[in-house]
Amino acid sequence: MQATSTHLNSSIEKLWETRPFIISGPCSAETPEQILETAKLLASSGQVDLFRAGIWKPRTKPGMFEGIGSEALGWLLEAKKYTGLPVCVEVATAKHVEDALKFDTDLLWIGARTTVSPFSVQAVAEALKGVNVPVLIKNPVNPDIELWSGAIERLQQIGLSKIGMIHRGFSNYGDAVYRNTPMWHIPIEMKLRFPNMLMLCDPSHICGNRIMLKEIAQKSINLGFNGLMIESHINPDFAWSDAKQQITPTEVAQLITQLIWRSETSNEAEYLIALSKFRQQINQIDDELLSLLSQRMKIAEKIGEHKRSENIIILQANRWTEIAERVEKYGASLGLSAEFIARYLDALHLESINHQNKIMNGTKE
Repeated sequence: MQATSTHLNSSIEKLWETRPFIISGPCSAETPEQILETAKLLASSGQVDLFRAGIWKPRTKPGMFEGIGSEALGWLLEAKKYTGLPVCVEVATAKHVEDALKFDTDLLWIGARTTVSPFSVQAVAEALKGVNVPVLIKNPVNPDIELWSGAIERLQQIGLSKIGMIHRGFSNYGDAVYRNTPMWHIPIEMKLRFPNMLMLCDPSHICGNRIMLKEIAQKSINLGFNGLMIESHINPDFAWSDAKQQITPTEVAQLITQLIWRSETSNEAEYLIALSKFRQQINQIDDELLSLLSQRMKIAEKIGEHKRSENIIILQANRWTEIAERVEKYGASLGLSAEFIARYLDALHLESINHQNKIMNGTKE
């Protein structure tokens, strides 16, 4: 069933342009008292723009707490009336959209487990036709930038005017540092694809703990993110879901004030002159790097010619291991991260193989 048409009220219209844009509240709505108390404390801090709570919780395994359901929407509405804070919830189906809007929910977000399914995103999009409500889209659980982009495009196609993104990290087997690995290059690429679109960071889900929240939040701000979604609970240790990553409303306010919020640019002449100089230097170095890489590929082609004449395979595992070990060690001594070196080597190796393969197949022009 399609949701009832509504008009974006002026307060939400203004709020959408707020920077930084801060959303906070519990991972899950548990009781009316918990919702109201958390909302009151967040509102009194003056640091939070929207109050969030999970109503429907898509959990990994059966038997886990999957949310109160539509009943809790009434609790959010009461909290909104009492505190004046707009409210937002996660939706995964057309019925969720319909129920949320019946209770005057101000903003919706599509969760990571829903973004992975084009069918589910399309169903939500169809339910939002004719509805002027802001919608945020979390990145998919897996690091697939096209799924994330596709979800945004589905909402754009039905005419939604207020769309934003939430970066909450990606599942990565074996990562002991983060609950969901940031993989910052993916949200950065999304910012380049949708340069004027709101982008928030969800450090709670990236970290999976309270200790790293400030570090991840600050890094997102440094990268030009527009705000944060932080999970908050009046008694985090006893939360019904995601207890380890939630903090109290007081701690949310403290975190927000401790962060260094940065501007996109400056009109100061000294800054602009220095920046122009540095950018020219970077452009020159980039040109030199590309020229050197081109020379490297020409040498790889010569190696390919010798391999072809002797009927030798392209991939020489021992030689590549030798190169990788040497470059990783040297790169570390120059202050380059192991992650960057690994990505650089992978790209370099693939390009070198492609050049040699053309020689082997006689397709090199």
